[in-house]
Amino acid sequence: MAYKTDIEIAREASKRPIQEIGAKLGIGTDDLLPFGHDKAKVSQSFIDSVQDRKDGKLVLVTAINPTPAGEGKTTTTVGLGDGLNRIGKNACVCIREASLGPNFGMKGGAAGGGYAQIVPMEDMNLHFTGDFHAITSAHSLLSAMIDNHIYWGNELEIDVRRVVWRRVVDMNDRALRQITASLGGVANGFPREAGFDITVASEVMAILCLARNLTDLQERLGNMIVAYRRDRTPVYCRDIKADGAMTVLLKDAMQPNLVQTLENNPAFVHGGPFANIAHGCNSVMATTTALKLADFVVTEAGFGADLGAEKFLNIKCRKAGLAPDCVVLVATVRAMKMNGGVAKADLGAENVDAVKAGCPNLGRHINNLKSFGVPVVVAINHFVADTDAEVQAVKDYVAGQGSEAIVSQHWEFGSKGSEELATRVAEIAEGGSSQFAPLYADEMPLFEKIETIAKRIYRADEVLADKKIRDQLRLWEEQGYGDLPVCMAKTQYSFSTDPNLRGAPTGHSVPVREVRLSAGAGFVVVVCGEIMTMPGLPRVPSAENIHLNDAGEIEGLF
Repeated sequence: MAYKTDIEIAREASKRPIQEIGAKLGIGTDDLLPFGHDKAKVSQSFIDSVQDRKDGKLVLVTAINPTPAGEGKTTTTVGLGDGLNRIGKNACVCIREASLGPNFGMKGGAAGGGYAQIVPMEDMNLHFTGDFHAITSAHSLLSAMIDNHIYWGNELEIDVRRVVWRRVVDMNDRALRQITASLGGVANGFPREAGFDITVASEVMAILCLARNLTDLQERLGNMIVAYRRDRTPVYCRDIKADGAMTVLLKDAMQPNLVQTLENNPAFVHGGPFANIAHGCNSVMATTTALKLADFVVTEAGFGADLGAEKFLNIKCRKAGLAPDCVVLVATVRAMKMNGGVAKADLGAENVDAVKAGCPNLGRHINNLKSFGVPVVVAINHFVADTDAEVQAVKDYVAGQGSEAIVSQHWEFGSKGSEELATRVAEIAEGGSSQFAPLYADEMPLFEKIETIAKRIYRADEVLADKKIRDQLRLWEEQGYGDLPVCMAKTQYSFSTDPNLRGAPTGHSVPVREVRLSAGAGFVVVVCGEIMTMPGLPRVPSAENIHLNDAGEIEGLF
């Protein structure tokens, strides 16, 4: 049987005017700033007016480690949100915006799939409301002002060898990872080594997603460290006097974007830090606003639970005072078989033994999440080729881990297919059994925080870090940054730093290549293994297949 593509389904959506979607959350027309007919920003004045309301229930959707077989985390997030609305709950979805880099690279979009999508799909996966462009522009303004300050006499005595502020662009471009800037003679400044990250790895992106309001945003921007002097004292963004202008560029981008699901339920899509090189969650502004407006808020954290969920729980919840009432862990039969050693080409054939062999990856994620004190439900994102015996093998394994697994067919049937999952999630969230607590205390030394995650989440034997890195961490502690959480940057494909090591590996080490202080965002980035903060394009990038058809419609997005 042939199934429609995601973009075909999205194109057929019966969208309602965005004012009607806002009304479902009690947002008046005057408090919406429309971008066309089907998307809008929510005004800061309205957000300020609802802060005294009681919070709804918070549900986090996460997943096993991603495989080429597909897991469908965003699809499940959207399907669960629609399912909760179907059973009579007032629910809102909160997800991240899509980066152009992966869209034109290999990962694809971030709007869900099948009959569990957020629309308008094309807009969301391309320029949307311009938030990422604003972040790129604000970041670039600071880059220009740093080099301009050095050019006009360097009053702050910046050591040009120790400018740590890298440039950004929202595209996968490996050629820009390491560059030489200011070549061309005296008129162009002082040549120095520099480099680019992808926009979603920018500290400005992290700050936008963690700031509570514009005042908090400007303060955090001002706190960013951009360079060091010869005596190793830091130079801050506020010293360059760029924080005010950057805030102006980000003023509209700070306001959450309201759109709708295929079933015309409200969804906030705002912010988009990667989960393998940043903290992987949508904005605090969107999540906290949704909690004031809906009885249930379904949000997601990027990639597997060892990355996105760990950072959601240890960073976002810590910073924003949030506590999830239930966690949904997404898995597929296909991914279990791939973790069990089956090649992608052979996933269509029934193989119960391979499913069982791949389940330890799922089991480790369950146990890791439980260590935060949160109740965990496994959502089996159903594929049409899954057999009853394979599904039962996953259910039996999960039951042995002290949790329960529920099949959800939202991709094929929308909310009708996620009704059972939604009912159980609502029961758990309303039952009040969550006793959430972060994995480590603020006062724990930075290296011990890294070891805690490496040993308790990744199940590594040790963390490998040379003296230079350990000394740097101790220096930051002496400077007052020791109470910050750590943001681990590593491959999403494995619990280890080896992307080819699937399942639930033990006996491995976590090599720390670099540490970066994000003083404005409020965490320390720990770069592990071969992870890159500027991805490259694959041999055959998705961009080769993206085009306009004869009707002027976009083809090739997924």
